[in-house]
Amino acid sequence: MKAVLLRVGIDKGCGGALAPIFPDGSFEYIPIPESDTSSNEIRTFANTRGMDGKPFASYLPSKIKNDKMHFDPEFETFTYGDPSVKRNYLLKLEEGDLLVFYAGLTPHENDTHPEALYLIGYFTVKRVVDFNNLSEKELIENCKQYSGNAHLKRRLDLQDLVIVVGDKEKSQLLNRAILISQRKPDKRGRPYHAASDQMEKLLGIKGSIQRSIPPRIIDDKDKINNLKKLLDI
Repeated sequence: MKAVLLRVGIDKGCGGALAPIFPDGSFEYIPIPESDTSSNEIRTFANTRGMDGKPFASYLPSKIKNDKMHFDPEFETFTYGDPSVKRNYLLKLEEGDLLVFYAGLTPHENDTHPEALYLIGYFTVKRVVDFNNLSEKELIENCKQYSGNAHLKRRLDLQDLVIVVGDKEKSQLLNRAILISQRKPDKRGRPYHAASDQMEKLLGIKGSIQRSIPPRIIDDKDKINNLKKLLDI
């Protein structure tokens, strides 16, 4: 068994802000803006409300409030898709493995949580679909079956797309975010988000985790067990 950790969600480089974390540890999972104009997604930051009842747009720059959202991963039918270099890592996942998502979150109002990276959810892998290897009939069937995935809402060539499907009974968006980073200085003394000392010990990950490439892979049995305890699996 192994786990792959990926960063997802809106950030300062893609959207101009971070999603909020609240005093009780709850948070909003806010996806990145949809970059493809052909997408038939109908949800925007303005018309989609979060767990606290406020529209996502209330936490974000006004210039993107009416933008469509690229909801990926999505925690309704539990799919995550990617046609980029990350596909090579996703193809290594097998049934029963964990695909774990983390995001940048910032404290809301008088919250004492640090602006940092947090675990926000996970899939227990049920199936991995490589769209390069599908027959025409299988392509039609999979597009219909996983129509809720953001990539299948785009009217584009599906070349290189890989979709990971989570077991609905063993996958979830967390109720409380789990801190996994701390600010550390780089060689020039500039701060960056690195795996916290605690996560280095528990999960065996270290160094910068600001980006998803390369994804962090955990395959040590003891570290996997520590991760499952963190996620309360």
